[in-house]
Amino acid sequence: MPVIKVEDLYKQYQLGQVSTGTLAHDFNRWMHKIRGKEDPYEKVTGENSREEKSDSDYVWALEDINFEARKGEVLGIIGRNGAGKSTLLKVLSKVTAPTKGCVKVKGRIASLLEVGTGFHPELTGRENIFLNGAILGMTKAEIRSKFDEIVAFSGVEKYIDTPVKRYSSGMYVRLAFAVAAHLEPEILIVDEVLAVGDAEFQKKCLGKMKDVSSQGRTVLFVSHNLAAVKSLCTRGILMERGRIVFSGSADETVEHYMKINSQHLMPKVEFLSSEEALGNEFIKLKSVKAVPETPFITDDISIEIEFWNFSEGNVVNLAIDFIDLNEAIVFGSGFKFKTGENNLCKASCIIPADLLNDGVYSLEMYFNSAELRGLCHLPNVINFEVVDKKRNSAYFGKINGAVRPKLNWIEN
Repeated sequence: MPVIKVEDLYKQYQLGQVSTGTLAHDFNRWMHKIRGKEDPYEKVTGENSREEKSDSDYVWALEDINFEARKGEVLGIIGRNGAGKSTLLKVLSKVTAPTKGCVKVKGRIASLLEVGTGFHPELTGRENIFLNGAILGMTKAEIRSKFDEIVAFSGVEKYIDTPVKRYSSGMYVRLAFAVAAHLEPEILIVDEVLAVGDAEFQKKCLGKMKDVSSQGRTVLFVSHNLAAVKSLCTRGILMERGRIVFSGSADETVEHYMKINSQHLMPKVEFLSSEEALGNEFIKLKSVKAVPETPFITDDISIEIEFWNFSEGNVVNLAIDFIDLNEAIVFGSGFKFKTGENNLCKASCIIPADLLNDGVYSLEMYFNSAELRGLCHLPNVINFEVVDKKRNSAYFGKINGAVRPKLNWIEN
């Protein structure tokens, strides 16, 4: 028996407006509804897309959503920014109403959405704990029995009688998660809990999510941290443009997401002839590839390069910079090519496993003559994403640094 059942769910927004934006439009929609007619504004609704500009003022944030969540299940919901994940959680949490469709929920829901949701800023931490418990239908005695545990978990004992508007974002989220997880809801909804807080907090809240599910309660977990999703979740849902495009095990869902995400990257370039190739009169690029196209951190990455040398010299020095999304050079490498048949130069190298941190990297290439005279400069030739692996540790947050080599530690 599912504890959450969503059928034919749609959510429509008018860009820049609340409801339909005007009282006349709201009244028109209501009149169509009581007459049993179609919503007149559904016909002028654009698709939820980040790449394409809609001609309509109305957009579907969610379209044709159907899924079930069962008792004791940890359901991971992943997708790119703007895919509709947070909107779906808001509908399930009854923060916003669906435009049409049906949501059936069996049990109490506790939600941890964006910072600030569910707390009154003028009330103290203590008062907000009792307020949230009352909203969940708990008696004062039941809340008191959990109070000390909530405060100890959150680590805000000194500030429990301070208005929460004075809290830092980290303190706010710690207390909000502690309240949501300890007041024993049948369903716990968590949106990007790993985005705020230190390693110790992440370890505690992820452990608590495991405890909650082991007690037969259901967890819905939205995160961009694929390692956490694979390690914590029993099942996954992938969303794209307001729709569910894949549902399966957590590992299968993450793998499908990586395939879709790689379509927005360019891990290889290939040209059939020098006439159409990138470059100039001296150097023409035949191909550059990163293999595999979407590697895990634990994979060796092969960089394969071919180019035509039309300069006067037989030797070409190539320097490559590996650049991260912050446009910082992670490291550089180089190689001396000798020109082969048909002016073609070929070489490859291996970036060893457990070196690059997770993230997107691009290649910038500098071609020089034997005398180090500049021949050609090609920025952002390819880009590829390195993806984190399923971890056995208690910490699933971003590991610091541009690189994360796996060092062989020996206890003395």
